[in-house]
Amino acid sequence: MDAEIVAADSRTVYRGLDIGTAKPTLLERAIVPHHLLDVAHPAEPFTLADYQRLALEAIEGIRDRGRAVLLTGGTGLYIRAVVDRTAVPAAAPDWDLRERLAAKERREGSGTLHRRLEEIDPAAAGRIHPRNVRRIIRALEVFEVTGTTLSALQAEVRGGRWGVGAGGWPDGGVRMVALTMERERLYARIDRRIDEQLGAGLVVEVRALLRAGYDRALPAMQGVGYKEIAAYLEGEITREAAVAQFRRNTRRYAKRQWTWFLADPRYRWIDVGNEPVERVVSRILHALEACAASDGSAGSVL
Repeated sequence: MDAEIVAADSRTVYRGLDIGTAKPTLLERAIVPHHLLDVAHPAEPFTLADYQRLALEAIEGIRDRGRAVLLTGGTGLYIRAVVDRTAVPAAAPDWDLRERLAAKERREGSGTLHRRLEEIDPAAAGRIHPRNVRRIIRALEVFEVTGTTLSALQAEVRGGRWGVGAGGWPDGGVRMVALTMERERLYARIDRRIDEQLGAGLVVEVRALLRAGYDRALPAMQGVGYKEIAAYLEGEITREAAVAQFRRNTRRYAKRQWTWFLADPRYRWIDVGNEPVERVVSRILHALEACAASDGSAGSVL
């Protein structure tokens, strides 16, 4: 396809998080240029606005070189921020405010912050699960810092509105494909991947990050796999319990991804079943061609 890849993954942006994120190898990056990998230290604040800015800059460069863009990954909010060019609040993290809000939740009980969010931004509260305290705190933080609700900011779109056309890209050339498979087969693949990650040294990788001074409470260290192994290394749970939680939480994340991507009608879904890679590639290319034929576009592929 003469394409370059822009990673849409909220964990592969961090240096040192390699095995647990299944980050592309150096050999793979040598074969095809990858962007938005290793752009932040684990302790460095990295926001959705940071990602959107860097991704759009990378895409502009790729297009200037006359190449196609492949935006790949499973962080749906990152993909939406790029494809739809949504207005993303650039408010810098306020760590003191975050800690005060987290303390309030602990002191007054589960659901306290979600009820507060319902009062100031019902739309955001409706989208964010009451137990997802990190996202609730971010939504409250945006309101405190900017004076505008997260929903109001995200509703602003440069060049189009979500769900209409191709997000306002100048040539309308955005085509979107999602892969899926039967759930039990996917879960078996998840288990195999986790076994491979453990065999490749995931525990050693997490130990090295902790010894380097990266606190397990950092957002970078809250990724699935890292938080469970960190809890084991700090003596809170056994290795067996950590691995069991790793498997469970990965399956739950897969379910959330299904829910997120199914809500966007622009995706063409491909059930890959148990087919070989070559066959899956052929079907992806066919789906992209079908998207182009239906919308008459000839621009970048994402």
